[in-house]
Amino acid sequence: MSEQTQSERLFEQARSSMAGGVSHESRYAAPYPKYIARAQGAHKWDADGNEYVDYAMGSASMLLGHAHPDIVTALSEQAANGVFFADCHEKEVEWSGLIQKLVPSAERVRFVGSGTEATMLAIRIGRAYSGKDKILRFEGHYHGWHEFVDLGMKAPYDKPSSLGILPGTVDATVVAPPDADWVEAALKRDGDIGTIICEVSGANYGSVPLPPGFLKELRRLADEHNAVLIFDEVITGFRWSPGGLQARDGIIPDLTSMAKIVTGGMPGGAVGGRAEFMALLDPSHEFKGRRPGVTHKGTFNGNALVAASGAAALTKISTGEPNRLADAAASKLRDGLRGIIEQHQVAGAVYGEASTFHMYFGEGVADGSVAGLGAEQIRGVDPAVVNGLRGGLRKRGVDLMSYMGGVTSIAHSDADIDKTLGAFEDTLQDLISDDLIGRV
Repeated sequence: MSEQTQSERLFEQARSSMAGGVSHESRYAAPYPKYIARAQGAHKWDADGNEYVDYAMGSASMLLGHAHPDIVTALSEQAANGVFFADCHEKEVEWSGLIQKLVPSAERVRFVGSGTEATMLAIRIGRAYSGKDKILRFEGHYHGWHEFVDLGMKAPYDKPSSLGILPGTVDATVVAPPDADWVEAALKRDGDIGTIICEVSGANYGSVPLPPGFLKELRRLADEHNAVLIFDEVITGFRWSPGGLQARDGIIPDLTSMAKIVTGGMPGGAVGGRAEFMALLDPSHEFKGRRPGVTHKGTFNGNALVAASGAAALTKISTGEPNRLADAAASKLRDGLRGIIEQHQVAGAVYGEASTFHMYFGEGVADGSVAGLGAEQIRGVDPAVVNGLRGGLRKRGVDLMSYMGGVTSIAHSDADIDKTLGAFEDTLQDLISDDLIGRV
């Protein structure tokens, strides 16, 4: 009998104290998940001493890499002065000012406890401002796990993804394909739609890209139909550019949800928006007979430790250099991955924006692009292929973020990319030998 690994031992212990043995259902893995002991730069090490080139990067929150010295220093200095006060403090003022400077829509900022809370608050503001109950959201887009956005999170898009969802929240949700004509027809047909929310990368941080010009059309349609437009920039924020996708492309929403990079990888998030919308959160401002118009609390909102990390991260990101470095690493990786699948004549595509990369194996690819493929097809690759790719790479010291993709950081070196490409080619050959993927 083989000796039990440390990760296996930890999972046995976890199952006796934690629901399912995990704190996030996506971290569950059979027969047991990996347990990370430490991380530095673009690398992490599990409890059994295995080293990985990391493309999960804290679920895309670590644009600066793991344990960046500026973040470590900021956290250490703040911890010595107190981690939580339940009072206002100087660091949250500095942090909000940096967000306001970088994100065009963020004329005012309110801090929250997570990305899920950010979209929940933004939607509440949208409903209050518009006076309309229904929201329109898009197939497969992820905005957290709360009830406002459960319907449409995953296929089948007309059914809740979980038990325990109130029927009223389902009735108040319109799930749309990413098609501007479809959206326009829905807005004309249903006068109770007052809020539109969109993951601006496209579903699942861009694994299902949006059609060209779609966000610009959303802005036009929201204006024409007096709907509040929310851009979910939890992943694109500060990654697509220092000011997110909206700054890069010049398409400004009414409200923006942020998390991950905005905190420097700590728990927390923010909602930023135009002053007239964010005024609904102002206790000194009356809206429809209420002060504030929208109530919002949260014990740990903007706490000093997270604010210190967030301010340190955004100070560095504001120079634009982290984006340039991470984007260059991702571009080199995408080019290398694409070259390998072409060399082996595999039916598939490699794509992505900014510092992301995605892989797709299957038919329907034209000129190396997944344009025209639907979410069901892109996200419907045989699980044996997905698991074979992820497992083969992990066995060779490379860890993806989710599904068949990941993100880069400023810490990913040429040597990391080269190692990844070697691991990918070996894994691809295994998938071909096992008849899991086909050739063109």
